Amino acid sequence: MEIINVVTAVASIGGMGVVFGGFLGYASKIFAVEVDPKVSKIQSVLPGANCGGCGYPGCAGCATAIAEGKAPVNACPVGGAKVAALVGEIMGVSAEESEPQVAFVKCNGTCNNAKMKYEYKGISDCAFEAQLSGGGAKGCAYGCLGLGNCVKVCAFGALSIKDGVAVVDEEKCVACGKCLEACPKGLIQFKPKNKKTAVRCSSKDFGKEVIANCSTGCIGCGICEKNCKFDAIHVENNLAVIDYTKCKDCGLCAMKCPKHAIKNERIEAMAAKKAAEAAAAKAAAPAGDSK
Repeated sequence: MEIINVVTAVASIGGMGVVFGGFLGYASKIFAVEVDPKVSKIQSVLPGANCGGCGYPGCAGCATAIAEGKAPVNACPVGGAKVAALVGEIMGVSAEESEPQVAFVKCNGTCNNAKMKYEYKGISDCAFEAQLSGGGAKGCAYGCLGLGNCVKVCAFGALSIKDGVAVVDEEKCVACGKCLEACPKGLIQFKPKNKKTAVRCSSKDFGKEVIANCSTGCIGCGICEKNCKFDAIHVENNLAVIDYTKCKDCGLCAMKCPKHAIKNERIEAMAAKKAAEAAAAKAAAPAGDSK
């Protein structure tokens, strides 16, 4: 009798399983959400970095947004123009080539340039130190703390700490934006990759206080603004700000800045080359030659 009951129970459960299985199979077909085949095609050509630089949750989110028309075909900052062209073919539209962006650090407060209030020996975390009185150990409350939160989140090895300040390798940067989010002081921003001029300061303090804390801080004197022939730079809240839509990258503002808070990489590279050539010529000159 007990065996019969067991067999009956097993059969009943098995029968219920078949019924529910059939119902679920039927329901899955009735309520199935149709997936646009373009989504999988787009995702297949994306780099798979899942960095979030496009503003969507990973490459799958980016692919879905593009397929739905919520994002442009060049939405992926990592893939660049090549991937944009492939996505454009899938979507049947031309990929307008957007101007590549790179991150840059708005601080030049290196160990030699910036003064310190005290020696910090706490947790090696920028966000933690920034919560301390005065924004951390640096005299300038706006300055880079150099503990590398931005370096830790960069998946492309584009950031490093040099002489106490974060530095971006533009050739490795893909403008994913992770470093911008990681910096507790908002010192990292985007600029067009082809523009070599940038204000390497974020201080909004008045000139006297800036000078007391950093030898290369912007004092808001307005000399850059007065000399710019293209109306591309203005002093806002005691800080020079470049309008890259107008900037011609001539570097005049960098040359005129009395505190060297504005940098033009092209001009600096040329100056460094000339200095190296002069040093080499001097070393090669015969002893006693005063020329």
